[in-house]
Amino acid sequence: MQRLSLGVSAVLMAVLFSGCSYMNMGKVFVWDFSGETRTAYANMMGVIGETGDPAQAMMLEFKVADDLSEEDVFDAMKEYADQYNMRFVGEKNMFRIEDGKPNQVVHARIAEFCSLSVAKKMLDHSRYYGGFMPCRVLYVEYGDGRRYLITMDMTLALYGGTDKKPINSDLFADMLNVKKAMEEIPRMAASGE
Repeated sequence: MQRLSLGVSAVLMAVLFSGCSYMNMGKVFVWDFSGETRTAYANMMGVIGETGDPAQAMMLEFKVADDLSEEDVFDAMKEYADQYNMRFVGEKNMFRIEDGKPNQVVHARIAEFCSLSVAKKMLDHSRYYGGFMPCRVLYVEYGDGRRYLITMDMTLALYGGTDKKPINSDLFADMLNVKKAMEEIPRMAASGE
């Protein structure tokens, strides 16, 4: 048994030091990234490890204050959008059900925001950013009355890439402003600031 363990260890060491790693075979590990990219992926993986929910790991959530009505929240988001040079571009009522269970979502509604000039630059950089447009905030209400605003965490959109396709500094600054807006708008609307 000891001989088998030594043999396996020797093979693993040989593979490790030969340069035959996943990175050299086309795979990239999180620890191969630098700075903010590594932190962004590590944070995401931490949430997945804790909750088992990859969707939660890519979102930000803000609990809606009990004294605010749904319309108060949506009116506030529309007002704050202007302060952040974002445009309110639409809303959709997804559904409303009666007599839902306490842990069941009984109502969902989406607010959509966009900065058209930044969106154009993002699409020029990568048309795949279009899948995230317009920026959305989801309002959800549970049968027990709990309410939340949920929006995408844009950290990975900014820091999740590699040096193969860097975001130029002007676009990066614009995207940071959109990220800030999409964090602050729902946070302030949910708290009633």
